[in-house]
Amino acid sequence: MAEARGLDGAERPRLSREVIIRAGLELGSRHDTAAVSVRNIGAALGVDPTAIYRYFPSKQALMEALLDDVLVRVIERIDLSADWRQRLTSLAVGTLEAFVAVPSIALEATVLTTNGPGETDTIECILGAFAEAGLAGESLVQHYAFYASYVLSEAAGIARGRGDHADPDAETSAGASSSSNSSPWFEGPLLVDPTKQPHLASVAGELGALQDHDIFRFGVDAIIASAERAAAAG
Repeated sequence: MAEARGLDGAERPRLSREVIIRAGLELGSRHDTAAVSVRNIGAALGVDPTAIYRYFPSKQALMEALLDDVLVRVIERIDLSADWRQRLTSLAVGTLEAFVAVPSIALEATVLTTNGPGETDTIECILGAFAEAGLAGESLVQHYAFYASYVLSEAAGIARGRGDHADPDAETSAGASSSSNSSPWFEGPLLVDPTKQPHLASVAGELGALQDHDIFRFGVDAIIASAERAAAAG
């Protein structure tokens, strides 16, 4: 790509949608939920923030493009020849990994519809998997909605939770997670009174051992099992 020089003489990439998205993803890997902004991207690229609006008409359009780019990266890694169960599991796990890498962008997944290739290809992948399972019509749509809403909301929540407890000085990038592959569901020991919370006290150890990744997978497996039952019931 052709390079331009700023006032300080440093080489900077010529502004384009791709350059802006790359800068946005890098900022999105930070744990500050306000890191991704037109102003911050402009500062990171050494350009007037208003120049960003030549490529994206609004902050929402920018966030939609960033989120869709994340979804594209996830769907491109899915083996479409695999069993439908494996495709849904791989898509869920890949989404979680991608969201943890860019927590401030992941949060947008719960409120934004991108209408981009990443989103539409992801929807097609999910529908195709459930159709292969034997679902059709209303049941197909219901399981798609259940799966999609669960994966997006839970992955975004886990990404936010891990980001809140990560080292803010740690080096991160849009291509790698900034925290471990799993985090405890509960922070610290559960302090309970067995006389008042007998059920909680009886499983306090098991609850304390829960990890966010394991709970996430449990939910995905439950949705897959639901699809199998629905298909068997006709």
